[in-house]
Amino acid sequence: MNNRNIPCVLMRSGTSRGPFFLREWLPEGTEARDQALIGAIGASDPLQLDGLGGGSTLNSKVAIVSRSQQPGCDVDYLFAQVGVGHQSVDTRPNCGNMLAGVVPFAIEQGLIAAQDGHTTARVYNVNTGACIDVTVCTPGGVVTYEGDARIDGVAGTAAPILLNFLDAWGAVTGHLFPTGNRIDIIDGIEVTCIDAAMPLMILRAADLGLTGRERPAQLDANTALLERIEAMRRVMGARMGLGDVSDSVVPKPVIVSPGDDANSITSRYFTPRRCHASHAVTGAIGVATAFALPGTVASGASTPAGKRPLVVLHPAGQIDIEVEVVGTGEAAQVERAALVRTARKILQGQLQLPSYVFPPEEQRPAPAAAAPAATKSIRIIVPTSAGGGNDTMARALARKLSPLLGQNVQIDNRAGANGSVACEYVASAAPNGQTLLFGYIATHGIYPALESLRYSPLKDFCPVGLIGYSPTLLVVNPALDIADVRDLVRKARDTKFSYASAGTGTAPHFAAELFNLNAGTSLQGRTYPGAAPAIADTVAGHTQLMFPSLFTAQPYLQSGKLRALAVAGSERLPNMHGVPTLAEQGVPGVDVTQWYALFAPAHTPPEVVAELNQALNTVLRDPELVARMAADGARVQTSTPAQLQQMVGDEIAKWNRVAQRAQMQVGSVLEEA
Repeated sequence: MNNRNIPCVLMRSGTSRGPFFLREWLPEGTEARDQALIGAIGASDPLQLDGLGGGSTLNSKVAIVSRSQQPGCDVDYLFAQVGVGHQSVDTRPNCGNMLAGVVPFAIEQGLIAAQDGHTTARVYNVNTGACIDVTVCTPGGVVTYEGDARIDGVAGTAAPILLNFLDAWGAVTGHLFPTGNRIDIIDGIEVTCIDAAMPLMILRAADLGLTGRERPAQLDANTALLERIEAMRRVMGARMGLGDVSDSVVPKPVIVSPGDDANSITSRYFTPRRCHASHAVTGAIGVATAFALPGTVASGASTPAGKRPLVVLHPAGQIDIEVEVVGTGEAAQVERAALVRTARKILQGQLQLPSYVFPPEEQRPAPAAAAPAATKSIRIIVPTSAGGGNDTMARALARKLSPLLGQNVQIDNRAGANGSVACEYVASAAPNGQTLLFGYIATHGIYPALESLRYSPLKDFCPVGLIGYSPTLLVVNPALDIADVRDLVRKARDTKFSYASAGTGTAPHFAAELFNLNAGTSLQGRTYPGAAPAIADTVAGHTQLMFPSLFTAQPYLQSGKLRALAVAGSERLPNMHGVPTLAEQGVPGVDVTQWYALFAPAHTPPEVVAELNQALNTVLRDPELVARMAADGARVQTSTPAQLQQMVGDEIAKWNRVAQRAQMQVGSVLEEA
């Protein structure tokens, strides 16, 4: 049995945070180790409430330290990026911020002997094979975290920690410019692919129609931009020799623009599908290297040989880097790059891993008689990002289904391309009942009526069963001076209002465009990679209104952060009888009731589908689950597979008629959004 009580040191390291472990504190074997890290961080929950994580990739990081096996090095450092809202551990990338805490941690754990004043140790990064000299303050031979150094993105000051990268160039791919070129062209855009501490794909902001000074939230809201960059990243990842990078975080995309002077460059660093709130240290080394060398999309003024201070400007401030250049012109090379970080030990103690991380064999529920492949895990693929209504509902179901089926039921978020990424993935999966799709009105109703897709909602899936319904509401930011829908329509003709949606072709998006069509308004749409960021921006006032499901909106309505103006359906809601329908307020024709269901790949054996349907309908009768969903604004509804198949056919026909009635007005907006 694996030990569930292990030592742990929690540290803020640079602009990241996470637990530090000695290698021997963790279970033997990669699989057991990764399960321990998932439990330590609380990866399964997008808020990471059951672990040390903070609901963000910046504080879902782990450092594993041991005595070095490499000649001339003092300690080995293995970095692990743990998933946010999904059970995953990725040891392919490196993290320079977490690196800052490695030597202080190693000294305090007795791996390195401290000197009086300052201690320099050589760290071997297991992820990339690079070596870094790290210098920390050790007055009297004791690590101190107190000092006057300040880094952008961290409050207060601390003792400086100098990171001196010695051989980070080509550390992952073996080549500084892995494609063999300093500039490649893809999709009509010049890019530089560089491997300097971290494999990067660098693009000029101007070539993308950007200033390069946009806030991370602005870039994250530009769905078309993110999809374009991701498509380019996958192609260039293969050209860099990294293979299929669809499920990898490298190479990291970077958008650069001119800095404030000849020695600075502005950077927006992606992780890779969201813009970093500040900037990764390893990414800054790569950007500075591309800036210092000629012939790249980031090249600055001609750099003479010798040491040169450079500045990488990022959304939270700047990172100061000293590079050492050897040679000139095309023969120039960066030999060293040094920068200052800080770290702080937050706590040290015994970490209690949850029991579900290492379930004893004798405590595992016996599999149901005809449950599919009981020795394996079932994955429910959710086509939207973690934290939204679909994700929350899927996780509630998974917790109930797992003991009933006698299998671990995992949630796997695969947002992108308006649900097509998830749908195509499940459609091509083995038809054995181990991979299921959390489908909903957008994937199997609205979007198939709008676009020619590479999957058929009817032919490529076996319906398992309906889950339930949730009405759609028109909600507004309370700060908006709007009395009712008629008032909104009047003011929208003179004021530029914008609405948020969970992606092109989703129910919130289509409901808003139907509203435009039937009310004669011209509300401007802003699409987001899921309902969670869309409604968060409405709460923050970046958009004025949204058409979310009640399931998504309920917490914000209860807290007063949003106000419901109308129901986008045929009748008022029992628990919100004071909120009229849109039709009652002069805007008919907007009836968008959201529904949710489980699907398996086509050709899944009927007996497997029947067992899954039976299990699903059983948990949907669970009083706790029914009450939970009702409290969140969703009504449970069971069905047979045949009934769900008929409903999907009816939904596609319905939305085809709606799209035809809207003609190009909706379609053109969908293309622009």
